[in-house]
Amino acid sequence: MQQPAESGAAAQTVSLKEDEMKGEETATADAKATMINNLTDAFKGETTASAKYAAYSKKAQEEGYTQIALMLKATSASENIHANNHRFVLEDMGATIPAVKPDFTVKTTAENLKDAIAGEGYEIATMYPDFIKNAQAANGKIALISLNYAYKTEQRHKPLYEKALSALESKQVNTLASVYYVCQTCGNTYDSTAPKRCNISMTSSEKFTKIDKL
Repeated sequence: MQQPAESGAAAQTVSLKEDEMKGEETATADAKATMINNLTDAFKGETTASAKYAAYSKKAQEEGYTQIALMLKATSASENIHANNHRFVLEDMGATIPAVKPDFTVKTTAENLKDAIAGEGYEIATMYPDFIKNAQAANGKIALISLNYAYKTEQRHKPLYEKALSALESKQVNTLASVYYVCQTCGNTYDSTAPKRCNISMTSSEKFTKIDKL
């Protein structure tokens, strides 16, 4: 029997579609791998930041800057929430959780605040926007929640550090807040007063952690 003329073209079309599907599967796998690498880096960074800000808080307390010490204690708690959120997403995806040994140097409180400002600036301008874009490409819905929680909170932390540094340089540290509230869902950090619900995660303020003691 003579083969229909269109069968060769049809076979070629099927082959092209299979190639396209394989290409899409490869692209999806690559995007997921990139997302996992990003989350791993974010987990390491937030774990280190939590330990670093705790050490910076202790240094501020030693130098007599109680209000700055309280703020740093609050942001340390916040970064720990981010690290735990990232850890959960990684575990949910079956990724290996790396052991983290925080490496940093504690200097004067003024230098520590400048370091914190620089770190938050990098996360806000470069790191988290890139990580979020990559998670979107991988359709990582849970990853996007965790990354956005951290990204939006870091935008809150940077002004707190800048305000503290300004107060320190003008010798007006006593004008800074002496109580902070940390959302246990996303890590959002409030000074002096807290809203009824977190403006990032909508978590009730009843579930916030109050930090007013060192």
